[in-house]
Amino acid sequence: MTDLKELFLLDPKIIFLNHGSFGATPRPVFADYQAWQRRLEHQPVYFLVEELTGHLAAARQALGDYLHAPADDLVYVPNATFALNIVARSLDLRAGDEVLTTDHEYGACDNTWQFLSQKKGFAYVRQPIPVPVVSATAVAEQFWHGVTPRTKVIFLSHITSSTALTFPVAEVCRRARAAGILTIIDGAHAPGQVPLDMAVIDADFYFGNAHKWLCSPKGAAFLYARRDKQPLLEPLVVGWGWGENRPWTYGSNFLDDQQWLGTNDLSAYLAVPAAIAFQAEHDWTAVRQQCHLLLRDTMQRIGVLTGLLPIYPDDAGFYHQMATIPLPQLTDLKGLKTHLYQQYRVEVPLVEWQNRHFIRVSIQGYNTSHDADALLAALAQALPQFAAG
Repeated sequence: MTDLKELFLLDPKIIFLNHGSFGATPRPVFADYQAWQRRLEHQPVYFLVEELTGHLAAARQALGDYLHAPADDLVYVPNATFALNIVARSLDLRAGDEVLTTDHEYGACDNTWQFLSQKKGFAYVRQPIPVPVVSATAVAEQFWHGVTPRTKVIFLSHITSSTALTFPVAEVCRRARAAGILTIIDGAHAPGQVPLDMAVIDADFYFGNAHKWLCSPKGAAFLYARRDKQPLLEPLVVGWGWGENRPWTYGSNFLDDQQWLGTNDLSAYLAVPAAIAFQAEHDWTAVRQQCHLLLRDTMQRIGVLTGLLPIYPDDAGFYHQMATIPLPQLTDLKGLKTHLYQQYRVEVPLVEWQNRHFIRVSIQGYNTSHDADALLAALAQALPQFAAG
């Protein structure tokens, strides 16, 4: 695999296998981000009042081309959790309604739905999806067993945080549209890790982070809303973009309501086109494939070390550049994570899910077989010290 590590700002003394948590930004993309910040500070009034609307339109167009979505159906937001709050807080859900999800969802998003369900009285229903998984068809069927006449909304991760499992979101959205159920897809880990086409997925709402696998600066994410569903959304922050006395406009209520949150540094949004261009320049399709192959090999090696089977089959489309790999039950999961970092300088998350212990390994373009070897050597020495029983 081509070593791209020098193009990133990561500490070279760290074995960084945790791209999935917050991403990492390449040097040229970070330089573009800082250039936008300098332009803002050079003449803040002119930049924010006269120039920003055009710059944001260009940044949305670049993102729209990347996602195969109309630019005016996209709005930049700070992060995926923010996007979910826009949608979930806007919906008229009441007692007797159900929001159907899985038991693989991200904690902050679970919290959003739990908070609102307690406030509004609807039910937040988690459909179990056991592992190991076998086929996308079987996963879709298992999930659909949770649908009832009370199901008003389906909320589903495209790629989950806890198990790194890729759900068959296009198939679920197809069934939901036929059944008249609203769909909200959490794509936090998808942009940059898998090719995306909003028309193919056909969700009512889809949000994703640009700062993770797309490698933009932190604080850049997006919300996509189908044109016919945009009137359902209310502004999460009411400011100058709302109402009839707008000092400027982005061209639609959807954009005006959501894009202007008050004075803010939007440089991370404006640097997203540079992140897209960086990956195109470095043939990221090939990079992703190389990363997947290294991850597959690493997962197999960990399985040999532990004697445990993986939670998804190889090359069935269930994992890409991030995989959650079973570990034996441990006496101190947090202690092992700390030990791996302090003793071996390995940055990798350890996960507890459904009372089982896992390690979640991310492989990005800057990772090499040396990183995988270092992880395996560390695990071989450390696991016996933390094994239960």
